[in-house]
Amino acid sequence: MKNSLMLLFVFCFLGLQAQSKDPLQTKDKEAQEKWVDNILNNMTNEEKIGQLFMVQAYSTNDTLNEKLVEELIQKYHAGNLIFMQGTPEKQAELTNKYQTLSKYPLLIAIDAEWGLDMRLQNSFRYPWNMALGAIQDNSLIEQFGEQLGKHCKRLGIHINFAPVVDININPKNPIIGNRSFGENKYNVTDKAIAFTRGMQRFGVLANAKHFPGHGDTASDSHHTLPVINFDATRLDTLELYPYYKLFDENLASVMTAHLSIPKLEPNKKLPSSLSHKITTGLLKEKMGFKGLIITDGLNMKAAADFATSKEINLAAILAGNDVLLIPHEVPETMDYFLKAIQDKKLTIERLNESVRKILKAKYWAGLQNYKPIDLNNLNEDLNTKTDELLRRKLIENSVTVIKNEDDIIPIQDLEKQQIAYVKLGDDDHTPFVTMLNKYAKVAVVSADNTADLLSKLKPYNLVIIGYHISNDHPWKNFKFKKEDIAKIQQIAKAKKVILDVFASPYSLLDFTSFKNIEGLVVSYQNSNVAQEISAQQLFGAIKTNGKLPVSIHKKFKEGFGLYTTTLSRLKYGLPEEVKMSSIKLAEIDVLANEVIKKKMTPGMQILVARDGRVIYQKSFGYHTNDSLLKVQNFDIYDVASLTKILATLPMVIKAVGEGEFRIATKLRYLLPETKGTNKGTLTLKEILSHNARLKAWIPFYKLTQDSITHLKLPGFYSDKKSKKYSIEVAKNLFLISSYKDSIYKKIEEADQREKEGYKYSDLGFYMLKRTLEERYKKPLNILADENFYAPLGASRTSYLPLKKFPLNEIIPTEKDAYFRDQLLQGYVHDMGAAMLGGVGGHAGLFANANDVAKIMQMYLQNGYYGGKRYLKSATVKMFNKRYYEDKKIRRGLGFDKPQLDPDIEATCGCVSDESFGHSGFTGTYTWADPKSRIVYVFLSNRVYPTMENNGLITENIRTKIQQIIQDAILP
Repeated sequence: MKNSLMLLFVFCFLGLQAQSKDPLQTKDKEAQEKWVDNILNNMTNEEKIGQLFMVQAYSTNDTLNEKLVEELIQKYHAGNLIFMQGTPEKQAELTNKYQTLSKYPLLIAIDAEWGLDMRLQNSFRYPWNMALGAIQDNSLIEQFGEQLGKHCKRLGIHINFAPVVDININPKNPIIGNRSFGENKYNVTDKAIAFTRGMQRFGVLANAKHFPGHGDTASDSHHTLPVINFDATRLDTLELYPYYKLFDENLASVMTAHLSIPKLEPNKKLPSSLSHKITTGLLKEKMGFKGLIITDGLNMKAAADFATSKEINLAAILAGNDVLLIPHEVPETMDYFLKAIQDKKLTIERLNESVRKILKAKYWAGLQNYKPIDLNNLNEDLNTKTDELLRRKLIENSVTVIKNEDDIIPIQDLEKQQIAYVKLGDDDHTPFVTMLNKYAKVAVVSADNTADLLSKLKPYNLVIIGYHISNDHPWKNFKFKKEDIAKIQQIAKAKKVILDVFASPYSLLDFTSFKNIEGLVVSYQNSNVAQEISAQQLFGAIKTNGKLPVSIHKKFKEGFGLYTTTLSRLKYGLPEEVKMSSIKLAEIDVLANEVIKKKMTPGMQILVARDGRVIYQKSFGYHTNDSLLKVQNFDIYDVASLTKILATLPMVIKAVGEGEFRIATKLRYLLPETKGTNKGTLTLKEILSHNARLKAWIPFYKLTQDSITHLKLPGFYSDKKSKKYSIEVAKNLFLISSYKDSIYKKIEEADQREKEGYKYSDLGFYMLKRTLEERYKKPLNILADENFYAPLGASRTSYLPLKKFPLNEIIPTEKDAYFRDQLLQGYVHDMGAAMLGGVGGHAGLFANANDVAKIMQMYLQNGYYGGKRYLKSATVKMFNKRYYEDKKIRRGLGFDKPQLDPDIEATCGCVSDESFGHSGFTGTYTWADPKSRIVYVFLSNRVYPTMENNGLITENIRTKIQQIIQDAILP
């Protein structure tokens, strides 16, 4: 009696909140009513009963199912279909077929909580709700609903069984979990409302499930009947909260769950979906819901074990449901319903009530004007750039940092970091590690046991541990193994650790302590995109905004999350994120493949970034023409004269910014040995602008050869290294040690050109190298690495690459038959730089496109990158300026600039006058434009097999690609 009074009190309270608006009513109410009445008044009882059935359909080429569905439509008048597994193309084909067979338009449904991918192959997958629950900007959730609405509409789907509004307060819930927006009723509600608004805006019925609440269960209703031991008060204050708010937002439909709720339904064996007290008494009468009510699948054990199928089906309708989802024994049910009508168990009024609602829902979804699905471009329409962009935004905004001691995230001071990565979990980690290595050298370390692992980790001071759990479905076991937790804790005692969890946040519940873990990140899922974005966030390319949707013990409460900032490092994403066209950029692929086909170069790397985001990064072709080893993005090229602006120039800009010398300083003050020579009065400005009347180059190597036979003269070379022959020119070829001084002497003594004006020359950079080395008391390669490459994370950039990289990661340049008589691989192509031991001010640097882009982006950001200022902004601008434009010299200080003479093609002619860059003899090119905010890098070994291979140059391939890039900018 006491319980009955409590129920009456609560229901009366609920009744005060009941609303009367009909979410299925359209704006053209009269037309809708007329359409519904016309159909309903002409239906037989059998046809009306058929409207209650939503039967399973498969698009998996299951011919038996196709025949069964055809029979259920034609013979038993099934009015609704739910498509299960299959493909979009087949589903569209079958939908068109089934709609043609049906006398009345069919309402088509699907489970697409995270996108059509939940059921259909080759369709789009968005993050699960648990990840979305971490997002603070609910407009993104509304966009997510819109995209799902568009997808459903395009595929002829009228109702999507989403959103899940179960409040997952039980971490042991085996069936909801990742499908829930979290444990906070307000967060769940806000997310559900945003989703519903977005999807229903496109004419697709949303469906809130699983009424009255499946979040506090520890069993799966697919296999058993879960028991819920909470009362009406608790239900009203927690589980029902989202429904109240959604009803105010015109939610179109609700799915009733198969639960045992003894305090609401005294019959403990009666599933709530079959309970008149719950479905009619609570949902319809007290809460006033007038939308479509659909049972959860009646094939689920929680319902199927209650009685025979036909009895269950009738009980569901009598309870107040309108649609029977996946009913069994449809023929028997038809007969059973007809007899129930005859026996007055089921009244025509009750039957008409549900059929009317179903027909109204069909009109609401646009079926009064049914059109077959257009099969053209279906896959393209279901997998759009808009979807990719939104998925990335959702993931970027969901990743949650919950521990960040000593601001370990984002990772800074890369020159001080020796980073290792340790993988745990059962799934792939490749996208994560690949992206980490775009920012710094990260070694993958593994061992069979913890002792060996700790031993291997000794050289490293930062360990990133990735926990990767399969992304196949949201019910995947996400628990850490006990031995893995122990392994993490032992590593954390010895090293600084960042643990990144690509799984449910509930996976962290088995940790008893997070004491020694400095950085803790929840990335929610192990999708490729989540791995790539999370890696970028660890290095500060992207900030983190997510907050936990569920609690992890008392340590990390729901709603907790630490924001991290960006460090202005390069990001990696899609062209459309920065208003560029991926379709237009694809023209680069066509041109690049043509270049390979015509053997203008064996291979190449091409990179495009805009607004600090790399949006195109591809490698083409092979290391050589034998097509044995494909070019990879991490491979390194001899960048030739790009060395000038990637090594020597940043050191010069740094020196000027620090007041070591000025651009007006004369060479005799920089190199006292030039005093009294014709070089002594040259200024830094003249040298860097190529206005110093210097010869283009001096063929130093020819001075060590017989002028007739071109054979090497005795005494200059040895095939073995020694104190006398210490300069390694190439493999097994060592130059006499004294020749370095001879090179500088010959430059000092060389005649100046008589003609004034522009002449591109390497000689000034020989002298600048010597200047820097004497000023800073270190070799140029060490200076560049310590001051720029190491802190920038340019770990794939180096002089003397054979000392750092495997031979198979270094692209060969030329088959040298004029000096070194060998294939040059890992040895600088430029002869003069080779005779300086591989380190020249004008050449000698090796790099990949990704690292070149970092340096160019640093310039574009006026000397700032990765949270650090490398160069003074004003000084960078000083060097990116023409000083002799009146003499028609296009060059800045060290930087090449756009052509002044239209007959000279330094660029495509499509970049701004503020832009700058350089080209290299081996087939390299890089350019940055402050106006368009674009960085472009092109690396190749066009001098293979010999430098006479000029097609890349004569065809202006590098600047043609630059034009494509410019044309790809969207308005």
